[in-house]
Amino acid sequence: MFAAAPAPGSARRRALLDAAYGYVLAHGLSDLSLRPLAAAIGSSPRVLLFLFGSKDGLVQAILARAREEELTALDGVRRAGAAGGLPAAGAAIWAWLAAPEHQALLTLWVEGYGRSLVEPDGAWSGFAARTVNDWLAVLDEVGGGDEVDRTLLLAVLRGALLDLLATGDALRPGAAVARHLGNPGETVGALP
Repeated sequence: MFAAAPAPGSARRRALLDAAYGYVLAHGLSDLSLRPLAAAIGSSPRVLLFLFGSKDGLVQAILARAREEELTALDGVRRAGAAGGLPAAGAAIWAWLAAPEHQALLTLWVEGYGRSLVEPDGAWSGFAARTVNDWLAVLDEVGGGDEVDRTLLLAVLRGALLDLLATGDALRPGAAVARHLGNPGETVGALP
């Protein structure tokens, strides 16, 4: 007789998910193979399949784990925006996006976003749309501007993020974000 799979909130599942998430932050998702992943995190492919149901189930859990970090960041944006509206929220978002400690997470986000667009029915299903809606909802909560203003700010931030990840240069896109926010001559969230 087989034991029932642990509940999604089980300690073992969470520990392996956290380890898999760390592995994916370092290695990406595009060539993810269960054997090397399992070996790296002290498990086996069979255990991962038991806990997550399938490779797609594991990928979905990893993307959900990444979303947890994104939603935590959004709480900080809400606080900044409550004090200064859309420009303050935009500056807070850019400062978070430009922080070096978030680069691996944001690289994973870009990978998930892109794969969601080209593989809309798999493990990536709906990832891009959910992230857009998450960010727009927070920008709506902080107030200031209309839906077009919020969409424009999100598009500017997303484009600046892609430039930052591609080039490692936070100053040029940071200056562009600052200009968009009405602070020309400043660099929002510049890296030291």
